[in-house]
Amino acid sequence: MTTTHDDESVQTFPPSDAFARDAVATVEKYEAAKSDRLGYWADQARSTLSWDTDFTETLDWSEAPFAKWFVGGKLNAAYNCVDRHVDAGNGSRVALYFEGEPGDTREITYAELKDEVARAANAFESLGVAKGDRVAIYMPMIPETIVTILACARIGAIHSVVFGGFSADALRSRVDDAEAKLVVTADGSYRRGKPSPLKPNVDSALARPGHTVENVVVVQRNGENVDFESGRDIWWHDLVPKQSAEHAYVPHDSEHPLFILYTSGTTGKPKGILHTTGGYLTQNAVTHRDSFDLKPEQDVYWCSADVGWVTGHSYIVYGPMANGATQVIYEGTPDTPHKGRLWEIVQKYRVTQFYTAPTMIRTCMKWGREIPDEFDLSSLRVLGTVGEAINPEAWMWFREVIGSNNGPGKPPKEHPAPIVDTWWQTETGAHMIAPLPGVTHTKPGSAQTPVPGVEVGIVNEEGKPLGKGEAGLLVLNEPWPAMLRGIYKDPERYKETYWSRFGDLYFAGDGARYDDDGDIWLMGRVDDVMNVSGHRMSTTEIESALVAHETVAEAAVVGAKDATTGEAVVAFVMLTGSASDSTNDIEALEQQLRQHVGQEIGPIAKPRNVLVVPELPKTRSGKIMRRLLKNVANGDEVGDASTLADPSVMEKIAEDMRAKHAS
Repeated sequence: MTTTHDDESVQTFPPSDAFARDAVATVEKYEAAKSDRLGYWADQARSTLSWDTDFTETLDWSEAPFAKWFVGGKLNAAYNCVDRHVDAGNGSRVALYFEGEPGDTREITYAELKDEVARAANAFESLGVAKGDRVAIYMPMIPETIVTILACARIGAIHSVVFGGFSADALRSRVDDAEAKLVVTADGSYRRGKPSPLKPNVDSALARPGHTVENVVVVQRNGENVDFESGRDIWWHDLVPKQSAEHAYVPHDSEHPLFILYTSGTTGKPKGILHTTGGYLTQNAVTHRDSFDLKPEQDVYWCSADVGWVTGHSYIVYGPMANGATQVIYEGTPDTPHKGRLWEIVQKYRVTQFYTAPTMIRTCMKWGREIPDEFDLSSLRVLGTVGEAINPEAWMWFREVIGSNNGPGKPPKEHPAPIVDTWWQTETGAHMIAPLPGVTHTKPGSAQTPVPGVEVGIVNEEGKPLGKGEAGLLVLNEPWPAMLRGIYKDPERYKETYWSRFGDLYFAGDGARYDDDGDIWLMGRVDDVMNVSGHRMSTTEIESALVAHETVAEAAVVGAKDATTGEAVVAFVMLTGSASDSTNDIEALEQQLRQHVGQEIGPIAKPRNVLVVPELPKTRSGKIMRRLLKNVANGDEVGDASTLADPSVMEKIAEDMRAKHAS
């Protein structure tokens, strides 16, 4: 059954009676959270996790904006994610189905994972890693990555996972800021059927003196030859397997730091988002269970993200494993060795929940529905999206092609799998806005309503709350358990970045609107951080990389609408005088600059377009008018250029951009 709102022309899809009847989370959760928000979170923390010492206060907000949740409580994240499931008699349950890109597989039970985490914890401690030390993890999507993360949590070491697609310079900046004692990496991985190196990037990152790294532990994954520095580098297989499978965990304070995850910032310097243990683990376990209607004794869950991003931290490692879920992890790309790889994996493991990005969905749309139609996806019962806001067309395709698939040649499901469109951030740590699949009448393209216990608002520029049918700035009205506890080593930057605009409201940096039903629709970033394929990239960081090239005098980077990635990087560059005089092949230089950014930051940051321009649009005070460049990049009218020192500059840029698109 569907209903249509005439004012929005949006269909709504209620849960089926059978799904609603058996749902894990019911409407009573909203009612409990509304009547006593802090009492709700206290109940969720105690019923969802195992605490060695009970907490005495749910929230201490006396030093706002620095929160303390579940004050006085002590627990161990690794014990909650692994050991307690074994203690409960579920040691034979599969924790991880690993699917390597070449087709190799591994099946790891919770009992086996418990032993591996203990061995890794003992190994790291043998290298001198102790509670509070920082460990940088630069790894592919293999089981040892999850083992490393959990071993750090067990010890109380603070892990800093760096996305394996980032360059050596990006890795070094994160290692230096965290003052990492240990780096755990791999010789490499596989990508699109070929070995892809990782260890050489670590060597390059540590080639300059002044770093704090004492050891590098290397997993042998793809068998490529790598250089080893005597006394520093150690093979995983020479260190970990010989360790004892017994390791006595230590309870940590609820506010003990769990990890640092670096995200792009508007100053060009990545900022280390700091998350602690008790509140983060509570909200992730609760939202993972409720958002995906998880029944761990029967479900097989798969989140297609990489652990280098917060989605991998929260909804591959900590949330699912705290809930004792069985899950799939996949090393490779969705089109290797063929474009049906994702659906082949869903069919093989009978995946029941599939959580992916709108970028992936749009890519699969471009490839055509005949590809997923070849596979039996009837096991899927909940679908989720994460990253940028999903457009209604992609949402409907996901529902009708994937969520309705009942197997090749069979009629579609009578009740397609519900879609959970989730909004949250690295900083929020866990889902903040998302439907409950057994309760919510879902709408294509809308994240809809805050999760129980989370207070969200939309305000105007003055911070005044807005109502139905109005658009403005998304804010969080009250502290929440999984919230960041600051920016590592920079409390003033934390206050300035997130709390300075509206004082007692957390400003998320996104625009949003209420529809006439009061449901929330996300409208994208309102600052100069772009959201590319669900990955936040700083315009300043990319501009800095461009200007570092010897031919570039100045650069301006904007995010442009992109049908596949949500936003795409578009760069406008002015050449130095010598480069302008000597460069004959502008197109070749533009491609060279694209590659340069990829090498400096990582392939995800590579601009879709680089346009060499004679001048950048500046006001008389010297400010670059990126708003006008964004209009041009989107193919829109330039807009009011009257404040520019030379309004004719924009006419030339618009003309050049049209010519580039035409070609």
